[in-house]
Amino acid sequence: MTLAILSALPQEQDGLVQAMAGAQAVAHAGRQFWRGRLHGHDVVCALSGIGKVAAATTTAALIERFGVRRIVFTGVAGGVGEGVQVGDVVIASDYLQHDLDASPLFPRWEMPGYGRTRLACDAAMAAALLQAARACVEGDTEALRARHATHPPRAHCGLIASGDQFVGTAAASRALAQGLRTAGHEVLAVEMEGAAVAQACLDYGVPFAAMRTISDRADDGAHVDFAEFVRTVASRYAQRIIGGFLQGLPPH
Repeated sequence: MTLAILSALPQEQDGLVQAMAGAQAVAHAGRQFWRGRLHGHDVVCALSGIGKVAAATTTAALIERFGVRRIVFTGVAGGVGEGVQVGDVVIASDYLQHDLDASPLFPRWEMPGYGRTRLACDAAMAAALLQAARACVEGDTEALRARHATHPPRAHCGLIASGDQFVGTAAASRALAQGLRTAGHEVLAVEMEGAAVAQACLDYGVPFAAMRTISDRADDGAHVDFAEFVRTVASRYAQRIIGGFLQGLPPH
């Protein structure tokens, strides 16, 4: 059973591809995919592209062209939930599209034709990913705290919101979180791709899970030292957490 590893950032994909056995590059749909073996599993690695449309088409290509039967996503996100800080990891329990609004035809945030607002991730995969994330952050506390955070990193599991916009001011972050909270959606993090991958996986009946390393608080400092954070923290976490996740799955 082939598993796809979608990465939002080249630094995450590079480390995973380098760890693969027998890695082979395949060009398809204007993208490059890497096939090989990783921790006893047949895997395909790919970059999602930025934004919901790019992520959805990449997901469809993985399923249609490469026959993947499970998808796991790695990337970074802005933390908007209470207690979600820089250096933490959020495992998605479910997703919604914070920029989706087909009202008054449909309730705000509801997906037309689906009759739902939130898309659940695969419970078993999310639980395995959370276990791997906890093991990772507990082992890297001092290194991370010394460079990027004032508290020991934590792993969370909850709702993540996606939209085709970079949330990079405190005012925008507060408005987004408060609007969703008022409607009963307690969102932990915000990013630009995961909900689209979740929707495509729902359409195809493919189990999906996602992890996001918190690079900022989606506020006025969201751009500060981003590249350095990705290089020293997010890429390392992606490789270790995905490695732990795969090692916990039955080999194929």
